[in-house]
Amino acid sequence: MTSVPETVQETGEETLSTMDRAVTISQVAALAGVSTGTASKALNGRGALRPETRLRVQQAAEQLGFVANAAARSLQTGRTYTVGMITTDSIGRFSIPLLIGAEDALGAGQMSIFLCDARDDPIREQYYLRTLFSRKVDGIIVTGRRTDARAPIGIGLPVPVVYAFISSTDPRDCSVVPDEADGARRAIRHLLAIGRRRIAHVTGPEHHHSATVRARAAEETLAGEGVRPATPTLYGEWSEAWGRQAAGILLSTGADVDAVFCGSDQIARGLAEALTKAGKQIPGDVALVGFDNWDVMVEGCQPALTSVDMDLEGIGRSAAEMLLAAINGTPAHGRHARPGRLIPRASTAV
Repeated sequence: MTSVPETVQETGEETLSTMDRAVTISQVAALAGVSTGTASKALNGRGALRPETRLRVQQAAEQLGFVANAAARSLQTGRTYTVGMITTDSIGRFSIPLLIGAEDALGAGQMSIFLCDARDDPIREQYYLRTLFSRKVDGIIVTGRRTDARAPIGIGLPVPVVYAFISSTDPRDCSVVPDEADGARRAIRHLLAIGRRRIAHVTGPEHHHSATVRARAAEETLAGEGVRPATPTLYGEWSEAWGRQAAGILLSTGADVDAVFCGSDQIARGLAEALTKAGKQIPGDVALVGFDNWDVMVEGCQPALTSVDMDLEGIGRSAAEMLLAAINGTPAHGRHARPGRLIPRASTAV
């Protein structure tokens, strides 16, 4: 015998389910002590509400077990409560932490994210852009595996776009990026604070934005303290192999070095391995600081690596919050740099 589901009356209120007694937004509003309209705005991430009011409504909804009906919400607001994220970071090294941060910010408004991997292919990128528009997303976050500025993904698009980790060359666009210069300054100041004065810098390709920004900030910070670099900056690749090769260069030239700031954790791990094989003690003879705070690298390094964390999840949260603001009619233009933090570990524990 086939059971027949109960008929749901079109009351215009958002419901918990079609099978059980519904928890309505009116009940949520009553428990929170606000109007139904205010409760709707708080749960949908709309309106200029006080944080304590929004929190009180969200707590009431959670207490009652209220779950918004997506279809009803979309009809009422004209939004789909979905956001697209387009990335060129195929392995997810940068895009996954950004995604986690964005989901943290969007989750309060019960919004979902479509993740699209463009693989550095402009044709694929435009295909995903059209696909996201066809799904009526409310906004788009664009990211990648490098911090270099890129051309806008489109002009005159029908929804707001925010760039995260990477930036747009158009100053009218909203870009949320790591403050890499600030990170380099933190690394150098940390090495100076532990008494190191003969500091070398080993980094990635000279034509990469990240390598040049970090190197320039390191040199300026040393100069500001009246300290000369132990060697000219060594540019190479973002790899452990380059780190081992750079260690060989430092050792073969007899450079008087008591610390090395590396432009990435991969470089630092390779350099640590080569220095240890050559009989150098870390951090006794040479202290090491990396950049990225990539858990696989900093924990796999011997000893554990001090590193600069760019707070990728924080960048993702900020990008999502700015996208929400733009969706609600208050866009933030320009480039917004977020400071990182230095995570000290055994490689500088002297």
